Parts: sequence; structure tokens; C-alpha cells
Amino acid sequence: MKRKIKKKIKISRFEKLLYTVAIVLLLASPISIVFSKATLSKINFEVEKKKDAIAVQEKTNESISMAINELASLTKIQQVAEEQGLSYNNDNIKRVTEDN
Repeated sequence: MKRKIKKKIKISRFEKLLYTVAIVLLLASPISIVFSKATLSKINFEVEKKKDAIAVQEKTNESISMAINELASLTKIQQVAEEQGLSYNNDNIKRVTEDN
């Protein structure tokens, strides 16, 4: 009867290091992918919150601008002047022009 002779293959330190690094990379890559996707999702959520805040601020700015235009209109100025006892006299208005 023949015995099978088993040969032991010696693995060098470099090969052990190489295998260890490969296994660590294989285990770390799914973890890093999940972590990066979670971070990206969080950042996207914050961006959407900022966009909503910007939209609200733009509406507020628009309404304030409309209020400024209403208060600066000639009819409003005349109304306030009359309430203060002043009168509108077009002859007293002087125009400033730029001469080139």
C-alpha cells in the first residue's frame, strides 16, 4: 500500500501580509460603502432643508419688497402727507438732473 506524501507549502511573510491585507480590504469595502452612502444621504437631507429655508426666505423677501413698493407709492406718500397736515404742490418739486 502506498502512502500519499503530503507536501507542506511554506508561505512567506510577504504572502501572509498580502493575504491579510486582501482579507481586510474585502471586509472593509462593504462597510465603507454603507458608511459613505449614509453620509451622502445625510448631506442630501441637509441640502433639501436648506433649499426649503431659502424658498421661505425668498417669499418673505418678496412680500417685504411688495410692502416697500406700496409704502413708496405716490398715493401713499400723499395720504401720509395729508394726515400730517401737508399738501402736495407740484410747483415746489425740483428735479435733480445729471449734466454730462
